[in-house]
Amino acid sequence: MLRYLLILILVATATGEPIGFNSHIRPLLSDHCFSCHGFDSNSREADLRLDISEGAFADRKSGSAILPGNPEGSLIWERINSDDPDDIMPPPDHLLRLDAEEKELIYRWIKEGAKYEEHWTFIPVKKPNIPNLAPHPLDSLVRQKLRKLELDFSPRASKETLIRRLSFDLRGLPPAPEEVKTFINDKSSDAWERLIDKYLADTAFGERFAWPWLDAARYADSNGFQGDRERTMWPWRDWVIDAINRNLPYDDFTIWQIAGDLLPGATLEQKLATGFLRNHAINGEGGSIPEENRVNYVFDMTETVGTVWMGLTLNCCRCHDHKYDPLSQKDYYSLTAFFNQTPVNGSGGDPQTKPVLEVPTQQQIDKEETIRGELAKIRIEQKTLAAKLAPQQKAWEENQRQQNSQWKSLKATSITANDKGLKFEHLSDHSILSSGSNPEKATFQFTAPLPKGKISALRLDALRHTSMTKGGIARSDSGNFVLTRFEAHLIREGKPIQPIKLERPIASFEQGAYKIATTLETGNTLGWAIYNGTSINRDHAAVFHLGKPLAVQEGDQVKIVLRHDSHHAQHYLGRFKISVTETAKPSLEEDEQSIEKLLTIAPDQRSQEHNQSLAAAFLATHSEYQKLSTKIASLEAQISTIRKAAPRVMVMEDRKGRRKTHILAVGSYQAQGKEVEAITPGLLPPLPEKEIHNRLDLAHWLVSPDHPLTSRVTVNRIWQELFGIGLIKSPEDLGVQSEIPIYPELLDWLSADFIESGWDFKKLIKTIVTSKVYQQSSKVDSLALERDPKNRLLARAPRYRLPSWMIRDQALALSGRLIRQLGGTPVKPWQPQGLWSEVTFGRKKYTPDTGENLRRRTLYTFWRRISAPPMIFDNAKREGCEVGTYNTNSPLHALATLNDPLYLEAARGIAYRAQKIDPKSILKTAFKLITARDPNEEEFI
Repeated sequence: MLRYLLILILVATATGEPIGFNSHIRPLLSDHCFSCHGFDSNSREADLRLDISEGAFADRKSGSAILPGNPEGSLIWERINSDDPDDIMPPPDHLLRLDAEEKELIYRWIKEGAKYEEHWTFIPVKKPNIPNLAPHPLDSLVRQKLRKLELDFSPRASKETLIRRLSFDLRGLPPAPEEVKTFINDKSSDAWERLIDKYLADTAFGERFAWPWLDAARYADSNGFQGDRERTMWPWRDWVIDAINRNLPYDDFTIWQIAGDLLPGATLEQKLATGFLRNHAINGEGGSIPEENRVNYVFDMTETVGTVWMGLTLNCCRCHDHKYDPLSQKDYYSLTAFFNQTPVNGSGGDPQTKPVLEVPTQQQIDKEETIRGELAKIRIEQKTLAAKLAPQQKAWEENQRQQNSQWKSLKATSITANDKGLKFEHLSDHSILSSGSNPEKATFQFTAPLPKGKISALRLDALRHTSMTKGGIARSDSGNFVLTRFEAHLIREGKPIQPIKLERPIASFEQGAYKIATTLETGNTLGWAIYNGTSINRDHAAVFHLGKPLAVQEGDQVKIVLRHDSHHAQHYLGRFKISVTETAKPSLEEDEQSIEKLLTIAPDQRSQEHNQSLAAAFLATHSEYQKLSTKIASLEAQISTIRKAAPRVMVMEDRKGRRKTHILAVGSYQAQGKEVEAITPGLLPPLPEKEIHNRLDLAHWLVSPDHPLTSRVTVNRIWQELFGIGLIKSPEDLGVQSEIPIYPELLDWLSADFIESGWDFKKLIKTIVTSKVYQQSSKVDSLALERDPKNRLLARAPRYRLPSWMIRDQALALSGRLIRQLGGTPVKPWQPQGLWSEVTFGRKKYTPDTGENLRRRTLYTFWRRISAPPMIFDNAKREGCEVGTYNTNSPLHALATLNDPLYLEAARGIAYRAQKIDPKSILKTAFKLITARDPNEEEFI
């Protein structure tokens, strides 16, 4: 901080500018005074505030703390220069002391009038005027200050340096040799701009800028904590990459991730985007308290949004008012109210805690579209057949009037189940009632003698009973059943048991893809079900036609097997009855009653619904039509299977009833205080007037043009990605404790331009990289090094190490082995054995992938929260929101690369490429592959 202040003083001295409160004094008071004399009323001493002029200038018994223009008469000057340990400020036990230069700054400021200023980040963004000092606005703003210090830009970097710099900054990958050669040989005036456009259009651009966003969003492939169960959030990660690549405007990028589910007619993509908020860790440990967990998740969402879009340390307000920023504890909990409306309950349970969203992959989408195409063709074929059969319906109706179908119920001699705890009761109408245990799956075997004569069909009745759920037909929670298989076998004395062939099943009602036809299919994963909300409140029946009539002999018995093997627990028939008929064309009683009623209505008096019911009953008797119906059911079942296999991603939605939000004393979920509403902090522009505000209102507020923080925070982070350090070095905190930018006009010009461009992310980056500030050499002269050793004045290009993930991607790319597949499930490259086992007490073992998955970009590596990928050094841990840049200085990183098989393979790959390009100069060629330039005499001996 001291060196930074010296730079600001140097600038002020060179330009003759007065001492500024924001640039010179606020940082000093913030470090030395505000903890006791700032915004936080609970920690304020002597009822004195120095963060606002009203408090500092107030007339007190002992005088004013600050008298503008009169430092000698100001108590603050007296106290900071006192030798008395009881009077000196800051007190002796304070960690920081004011030195002579800092005291002199305070003296000069008071002498010049002690003018207070609102903290610069809370002032709306306004585009400053640009001095005419360079063709590019950024260069003009920087040069204006450099000239006052007798400094100027460094020369433009070499083309080899520039293309390599740009390639890593925009793609996270080294340039290909062909790209380097083309750019060096391109002498046109727009060569640099065309190279920028090429890299901005590369899909690697989205991957490169997705990485810092995943850090900020605390993205991981597991829940964290001791259990650390695996989760599926990678479709959200792929959405981020795609959104960046297609240059989704940053305001939409913001709104969708905070409140995409609340947009009118929200699309699947907009709902998926809200996975941003659900990326938090989930506590599934035994003994944890669900409500405490839920409240912590709300805290996490609130603080993440505060960091990512506002650059404020909101977590300081969880327990008390902020000690430095004008943010109260009430402000904090008013913000939590926006995120306190989800149905998340805080229990561990399923790693994909609700609400979740099915997000099919492109392959699944394509497969479903193919099946739907087949469905459309079959439905057309079925419709054509129905039209062809229509003339026969009149004769069928006449036959139905004359037909008197008779069903004979079978009295069981044996009824058993695979679960011995299940009990059965024989009722007087020959139906069977189940009771006793309630297993997840059940198989019934029903045996009964057959009546003499011929049998053309079997009938299964599902009947209501008061002992069932809601007085319905099953004992499951929903009252539904799923019959997955219906089998019939003939038991004849002296003969082996023979299966009875069944076909053309019909049912009184079918639930979507759960068709009665599936009960005759081998390997069926669905079955027959009847739930639609009210259907459990009536009886249901199904008829199974025999392949050919069965001539019953004396002593013949039938064994019926009813299987309930679906993944829906306890979904089996509660009360059922089996019947047979010898009628050639039997139908269901419910249909008969309906048909009998409809047939009494004259054709010209029938409604459309009447005609549709009669046509359906008629067509159900034709085998060809039923075959097509079976095909349709099968294809619909395939679609259902595809959808069940689709990844399920945790997303946001609001609960139906609004949950009250309270201030929580010291952040404890049990210590509820005053109730608060969802509103934004008072130091920032207010929300539009509305009775109740939600996340969508908050999201729109964040990207409103008059919001002073969002654009500045975002521009600062992008600058950080391109220069290694932001215009403000603390991207997570642009509040009072943050440094004052040396180039506030530069930050504000870029921020205003960002908004004016329609929040165009790629245009923002292009604006920066087309500047001389970006393109200059990193070489430094003695004067610049003396005056600005850390390069905060931007008189040269920065020098910084690549992050560890980029180093790994570089090795893969240089070796020619990098797989440039975009998106997909997380991959598991090689890592040392036993790391997962050690932290999970042997429950989880890491098994590396094989083939191409070993050579994917590091972005796609499986990220376990309690054991992050070991090849990634000094990166965000993904346990919470982190927005800084990470460059490792650890010597262990170099040692790790020597032991990683990937780097050994990369070395072989580079050697092979170099030998193939120029077998006579392998080392020079390899050097150029890696650095994009030829070695000099010192580098190559």
